[in-house]
Amino acid sequence: MWARRTRILVIGAIVTLGLMATLLLQAPVPTTTVDELMTSPETHIDDEVAVRGQVLDGSIDNGTMTFVLEGEMSTLAIRFTDASVSNGLDDNRTVYAEGVLLYEDGDYILDASVIKTSCPSKYEEEANTEG
Repeated sequence: MWARRTRILVIGAIVTLGLMATLLLQAPVPTTTVDELMTSPETHIDDEVAVRGQVLDGSIDNGTMTFVLEGEMSTLAIRFTDASVSNGLDDNRTVYAEGVLLYEDGDYILDASVIKTSCPSKYEEEANTEG
């Protein structure tokens, strides 16, 4: 029927097209800062968004599974009830949160599906212990 070389080329082309289609269908959500998102949050209601900011000191509430993410000028409530949370969620930590932006009871809240935290620097700890 087909020569071996032709079969390999056809299979390679099919696999390549499949991978390209997967990448196009699952394009990552562009990451914005809290301040960028909150300049016009109404345009993103019920949309999948990815945001980064710093956890507001004292805002983590494990009872309601929420915390507040802050930027330079704005804040955003994050609900992490069903989220995959990496280790290290703590006050003043830089966080990446991905989920659906909702408007509930007059407030914007990100219903997160993924939360990733930055790694603490071992150099900061060393500097604190040396001095």
